[in-house]
Amino acid sequence: MNERIRIGVDVGGTFTDFVMVDEERDLIYTGKRLTTPDDPSAAILDGTARLLTEAGTDASKVHSIVHGTTLVTNTIIERDGAKIGLITTKGVRDTLEMGKEIRYDLYDLFLEAPPTLVPRHLRREVAERVAPDGEVLLAFDVDAFRKAARDLIETEKVEAIAVCFMHAYRNPDHERQAKAVLIEEFGAMPFTISSDVAPEIREFERTSTACANAYVQPRMQSYLKRLEAELRVAGHTGALYVMLSGGGITTVQSARDFPIRLIESGPAAGAMAASYYSTLTGSENLISFDMGGTTAKMCLIDGGQPDRKHDFEAGRVRRFQKGSGLPLKVSVVDMIEIGAGGGSLANIDSMGLLKVGPRSAGSAPGPVCYGLGGTDPAVTDADLYLGYLNPDYFLGGEMTLDMTTVEKAIEENIAKPLGLSTLDAAIGIHNIVNENMAAATRMHLAEKGRDPRRYQMIAFGGAGPVHAYGLAQILKLNRLVVPLGAGVTSALGFLVAAPAIDYVRSYVARLEQIDWSHLNILFEEMETEARALLVDAGARPEEITLTRTADMRHIGQGFEIAVPIPNKIMGAESLPGIREAFFTAYHGLFERTVRDVPIEAMSWRLAASAPVPDIKLDFSGQSSTETEALKGTRQVYFPETGFTACDVYDRYALRPDDAFTGPAVVEERESTTVIGPGGKVTVDSYRNLICDLP
Repeated sequence: MNERIRIGVDVGGTFTDFVMVDEERDLIYTGKRLTTPDDPSAAILDGTARLLTEAGTDASKVHSIVHGTTLVTNTIIERDGAKIGLITTKGVRDTLEMGKEIRYDLYDLFLEAPPTLVPRHLRREVAERVAPDGEVLLAFDVDAFRKAARDLIETEKVEAIAVCFMHAYRNPDHERQAKAVLIEEFGAMPFTISSDVAPEIREFERTSTACANAYVQPRMQSYLKRLEAELRVAGHTGALYVMLSGGGITTVQSARDFPIRLIESGPAAGAMAASYYSTLTGSENLISFDMGGTTAKMCLIDGGQPDRKHDFEAGRVRRFQKGSGLPLKVSVVDMIEIGAGGGSLANIDSMGLLKVGPRSAGSAPGPVCYGLGGTDPAVTDADLYLGYLNPDYFLGGEMTLDMTTVEKAIEENIAKPLGLSTLDAAIGIHNIVNENMAAATRMHLAEKGRDPRRYQMIAFGGAGPVHAYGLAQILKLNRLVVPLGAGVTSALGFLVAAPAIDYVRSYVARLEQIDWSHLNILFEEMETEARALLVDAGARPEEITLTRTADMRHIGQGFEIAVPIPNKIMGAESLPGIREAFFTAYHGLFERTVRDVPIEAMSWRLAASAPVPDIKLDFSGQSSTETEALKGTRQVYFPETGFTACDVYDRYALRPDDAFTGPAVVEERESTTVIGPGGKVTVDSYRNLICDLP
């Protein structure tokens, strides 16, 4: 592999994180800038320019930039996407309202349904019909489609169109004819056809996914086009890539066509970084804890890999209530995400109880301590008051935090109304956000039937290492890992993630009735598309790895399980092996095997990936000039001791095999690690902090 310079950029709700890997000198540089929500590219350009200056190089030498963003998920959550129209099969106009005809809360008389992205007056029907087996029952009325599209575009002034016809996953011919009409008549208009974005069975989910893709398409296309242009003006001649929700890397063109696949783009990077450290440290089972300014994300890493799933709910009316959001057929890293970050605001609810989040101060105005206009105390303000943060060394001293204003805000907004001291109010804010994150982690573990005692925790994000020790105590974990550069570890995830893509085709059949010729053609089509995209993303053809799975179930069951299948041309001789693979997977999940009930396959999947980039973790380009790691002491609050003199260490001056015991605070430019009394810390060969809890 040629030596090169690559940059990872993670645009979060509060901060934009940067990691630059200089493979020519085997050095890593990191950075963090306040996110510019009105124009995220402003922070990206500013941060990359600074990294290049620190490294003593220029933009023309950058091989590639890998980017992740929360723009897609924020657009859906805030419901401020494009005005879109839907054209569907005659008779199924109301699929979006009908959904699954299931109430997500049976006993709530005032249940709020998730709002649809396409109001009924912007939906049109056309005559066409395909049977579940792909047979054309009614020819596609091309003229009616052309008229419907023209009406939506010219009369209703929609900004994008979604097309979803019945059973198009099995036979997409009518949707492809519709696509040809849209290109011919309205070439510049963004559009989505369901058989391209989600060629899977289940009409409601497929329609919802197509509409969501169209809903965010204009904004993402405009953003990516502008970002590419501004990077060119700044002198960047390398490629721009984007992270997918499943943890893979894809091209900008694919991101423009299918932006819904980026809905968990930013959080996925953190999971990929945790996977990398899992392999690096030999810790097979990790709880990935990524706490930034706006949210906290928890993900399970088993055997060095995160769990993945192929269904996702966006914009839930009730955050933990399954069925209260928009169902999407996209591959995502399976994690739980809650509104608990450094910017999460404390408030008193109508019952007079102290609550923290999910509302966040974001980057503008930010927490009170930033001095940018924030008035309501946030988690970061409480952490500052309790001594966890150094007011003179936030972002390495680039921001000075205002303790006086923080104390007044906590006292006036929280302490006095609750009849508490300012200290107790700050402790309450800190403890509540920790308990919220612990509850979410327990729920995630319980849903997967996992035992937390099997896991260690890796903590990163700007606020993660501040809260990780307390969270690990609540969860009764024995070991905590904090990587160097923890505040920007998610951005490193972009650079250690492999170029990868997932494809799926639905073909429903009982195993003994499979048309093997048809199935082999489906896999051949997926493999051709996958190889072309990964080569375009910089992968070498000979290094691409393909993995096949099938979504299978017993006849009569409502849901499927993933089953590995042979990566080769299949025929009747493959049937016994596939059947046994199903029994093995079924027993692994449910601890039972039912051999006398027929099995059917629903969807067939292909995962394609290139090798994970080999990165040398050398942060010596940002090492401290200090010869002593111990910087001094300051008063820090711990539940066991109250305020006590606490050793403060310079993270960049710590070397492999260094060791110390808590209470301690370890400071670096983008984050601060807090170690409670009795915690035993060693520094490993990769300069990770390994903390064993008492």
